[in-house]
Amino acid sequence: MHHIMIPPDKARLCADAIRFLSVDAVEKANSGHPGLPMGAADCAFSLWGNFLSFNPEDPCWPNRDRFVLSAGHGSMLLYSLLHLFGYDLPLEELKNFRQWGSKTPGHPEFGHTVGVEVTTGPLGQGFANGVGMALASKMAGDRFNTADFCPIDHTVYALIGDGDLQEGISYEAAALAGHLKLGNLVYIYDSNSITIEGKTSLSWSEDIAGRFNASGWQVLEIDGHNYEEIIAAIAAAKADTDRPSIIIATTHIAFGSPAKQDSSGAHGSPLGSDEIAATRVNLGWPHAPFEIPQEIRDICQGRIDELKQNYSAWQRGFEAWHAANPEKAKLWDSMWHKQLPANLTEELLAVVAGKDGATRALSGAVLQKAAALIPALAGGSADLSPSNNSDIKGSASVQAGSFSGRNLHFGIREHAMGAVINGMSLYGCFIPYGATFLVFSDYCRPSVRLSALMKLQAIYIFTHDSFFVGEDGPTHQPIEHVASLRLIPDLQVIRPADGVETALAWQAALQFNGPTALILTRQKLPVITRDATFTHFDVLKGGYVVSSPATKAAVVIMASGSEVHVAVEAAASLALQGISASIVSVPCLETFLAQSTEYRSLVLPAGIPRVAFEAGRGMPWGSLIGCDGLFIGVEHFGASAPDKILAEQFGFTAAQVAEKIKVFLKK
Repeated sequence: MHHIMIPPDKARLCADAIRFLSVDAVEKANSGHPGLPMGAADCAFSLWGNFLSFNPEDPCWPNRDRFVLSAGHGSMLLYSLLHLFGYDLPLEELKNFRQWGSKTPGHPEFGHTVGVEVTTGPLGQGFANGVGMALASKMAGDRFNTADFCPIDHTVYALIGDGDLQEGISYEAAALAGHLKLGNLVYIYDSNSITIEGKTSLSWSEDIAGRFNASGWQVLEIDGHNYEEIIAAIAAAKADTDRPSIIIATTHIAFGSPAKQDSSGAHGSPLGSDEIAATRVNLGWPHAPFEIPQEIRDICQGRIDELKQNYSAWQRGFEAWHAANPEKAKLWDSMWHKQLPANLTEELLAVVAGKDGATRALSGAVLQKAAALIPALAGGSADLSPSNNSDIKGSASVQAGSFSGRNLHFGIREHAMGAVINGMSLYGCFIPYGATFLVFSDYCRPSVRLSALMKLQAIYIFTHDSFFVGEDGPTHQPIEHVASLRLIPDLQVIRPADGVETALAWQAALQFNGPTALILTRQKLPVITRDATFTHFDVLKGGYVVSSPATKAAVVIMASGSEVHVAVEAAASLALQGISASIVSVPCLETFLAQSTEYRSLVLPAGIPRVAFEAGRGMPWGSLIGCDGLFIGVEHFGASAPDKILAEQFGFTAAQVAEKIKVFLKK
């Protein structure tokens, strides 16, 4: 149905409601950022009141427009919009802004507040998440849209600020979006030229329009308080389907505040009661704190009613499409519900049965089978796919105008890669993965952390996992990286020892309600020989007994990844000296620690000395070896040399490990 634009005077009235809800909530909390909501209210209401497509009663509707508040410190702008436009966010929640247990935390949190599409806070992340959403939307549209009906034809919007554009991740993501010609992406840049320290001119004189023009974006420049200009710009942005668009909206931070407008003092501090009173007078807002005139509620309800009619029309069209396109309907259900085959374990294990090799290569083989079974799986590498073994063979590369493939090319942009796959995961429909060398996990760590914070199913393939990388030297040899990734809560870090563990690591990643980091070797590894009592489900418990002596063991040797086979060889050497050892593989420390006390006691019996062995720093192993245990690892940077030489120099041969354990047991 045709929408009649809300008149400027009514739009300004509603924008003022957003301003004062934000100001009053920040004042009540005595904490927060009033400046951005006050400055961006005109653009935000113009978007929500006239363009944004959603249904507050079905916040997960697949064809809704996405709205990302990348400048997450201005969270009261989003909370005000959600409240006014009918989401389940009562006024009481706005009054409890930033308080314990409220639905209105300081920065928006996905999964915590209805209608919040993404957890934003670290600047630039939301910008890149939006690119991932737009990419996923294009890919979904190519799979499902038909000549008769398009189940996916929405737009991804974001409100961004100066801080987003100063963070480097925004340029990485903008370059990718421009290259892919994501014409379903519209960003409104709240350009108020103010940051915490003062004016942006203190550190920034960049030509933003020039940057985005060079990146292949449509650039529109407007007065962010002029209703007609805002409406025209958003309409022009939507109309250009060949390019992403950025609307540079010049605004005044803390718009309407006589003493705080255009000052950094309004960025992160309450206005104060006197200034709020003066602002009420200045903007002609006579209402008490948190009071919303009925006229404003009627305007917003009118838009909601209109949107529900559009939603109902889509539902009718989708029902007919679903019936008329059984193959596409089957694919829709499979992808949006992330369906996994019942025999996934058997299928993945069959790929690696009896095979040795580098776990990166074994992972690549498992990926092919997983992709064949699970159409939702898609991803790529930060320009390292031949080394990461991360391509889906037989599938096309995703490029501008051709989004039906499954292989993504992120370029040398690890930070944006992580945030883009987060955006794809948030979007739904896809199980995304991104790959690079483990040492470069530092470049995407903020995105990995947010994957974990949001509990997103995102898979990180990190190869070349230790100093065994060899000749490339210490810059490319991860030492602290596995340990540091294990410190991120709710991130599943799996370092498999051979093909069996690699196949089951992929199964764990595909089943996990959260992110997984697969830690994979460059060098070839042998097949691990396990006791007859071993079952594949043991691997999924994070730690299990590989082999144990017939009599009570004198020592338990724990290891992960490429060190498991060395531990087995060291145990054989110790056995010749009359020292019996139990070998325990711990591919996922976090999962093993989450098992029952009874199970862990079976794997690590009390009273037996414990040794842990891994080609990296050892701090996370302390919870397993205890104060009296031994850790054999690397507490220094690597060196440039062939991997076998490094093993000798760093004390990682089986003979050297056996000797260290022998000395340890004599103490």
